[in-house]
Amino acid sequence: MTGQFRGPWIERADARGVLVRHPMFTRIEPDGVRMPDGRLERADVILWATGFRPAVAHLSPLGLRTPESGIRVDAGRALDEPRLFLIGYGPSQSTVGANRAGRDAVRAIVTDLRQM
Repeated sequence: MTGQFRGPWIERADARGVLVRHPMFTRIEPDGVRMPDGRLERADVILWATGFRPAVAHLSPLGLRTPESGIRVDAGRALDEPRLFLIGYGPSQSTVGANRAGRDAVRAIVTDLRQM
């Protein structure tokens, strides 16, 4: 447990079995993530919640860092990897900003998935 508040909607989702904790994956692949046991967990979306810390070192193989050491983002989407959204990063780094950016990112992701 993280000590995070668990509102009624979280309790209901947990009771339905839709909140499933997985161990940290070992790498990201085109069709999903590779789990520590070697199995591929298919994924259309990866949501990486860092708690407002710029914990993005795991993204270094993507080569997204600018010479200034940032990642170029517009409306939460990484400009140099359009499948990647960084919510709470850069301009959206506040509770209100992250909530708005998260909502906008979900809409963009749903649109992207519908076009697949």
